[in-house]
Amino acid sequence: MFKPDLTRDDVTPESVWLNRRQIIAALGAGSIAGGLPLAANALEELEPHTWEQITTYNNFYEFGTSKSDPAENSQDMVTDPWTVKVDGLVDNPGEYSLADLIGDIPTEERIYRFRCVEAWSMVIPWNGFELNKLLNKVGVQDGAGYVAFETAVLPDVMEGVKFPILDWPYKEGLRLDEAMHPLTIMATGIYDKPIPNQNGAPMRLVVPWKYGFKSIKTIVRISLVAEQPVNTWQHSAANEYGFFANVNPEVDHPRWSQASERVIGAGLFGSRIDTLMFNGYADQVASLYEGMDLRKNF
Repeated sequence: MFKPDLTRDDVTPESVWLNRRQIIAALGAGSIAGGLPLAANALEELEPHTWEQITTYNNFYEFGTSKSDPAENSQDMVTDPWTVKVDGLVDNPGEYSLADLIGDIPTEERIYRFRCVEAWSMVIPWNGFELNKLLNKVGVQDGAGYVAFETAVLPDVMEGVKFPILDWPYKEGLRLDEAMHPLTIMATGIYDKPIPNQNGAPMRLVVPWKYGFKSIKTIVRISLVAEQPVNTWQHSAANEYGFFANVNPEVDHPRWSQASERVIGAGLFGSRIDTLMFNGYADQVASLYEGMDLRKNF
């Protein structure tokens, strides 16, 4: 069984996070800025991957474009019952209840780095299962080369889909070998709790060596297809967002560098670290792209 390199030791306990906030409140921003560098440095050593950070700093444009909008605006979305359409080059296509589709697949914890294309990052303890188990269950037919995904469009609760911010529904895709890789998971929880609406309930994709926009949320359709699908951001701005979206410090976004990243919550004023090739998972996934020009296939 695959064992990721991050463990619970890399995740700040919620009690430590709460204590950190109490210290900040007690000192006050002015006091720290005015001459307590030792305290500030100590706080900077803490990791930002708490439940609060993970669930309140999100991109989910269906619920709004600011980082706080998803947590504030998604709570009326009902995710039980939930239906997922499986179609295309599969042996067992159909409209599945989520329980029927994944109910017999055991879940496990995977603690992964998460790197946004906007150059911020965090570490998240997901609960879920390898996507290959779902694909094997529905049966992948010969000729399938890619897996395409779609997010729900629910205008009654998703205020954002009423505006042409993007071309709805949100779409994403993976090459079949990427989808079958043991690092690629479907997440249904965080911190052993059901995944919140703002993080992609009831089920989302997580591909830890790619930028976060590839890890599509609130999935309602999974299609096995022969040709490479066009993802939403690629359709919106092909010069800025490619199909592969592999984390690569040597390939900048046209509007900002990808050589470093801002760790959410690390220190009072943020902390930048060097971006790792494939987000630190090069040993596991670099072979998938052997011989490819990663600047051209960005």
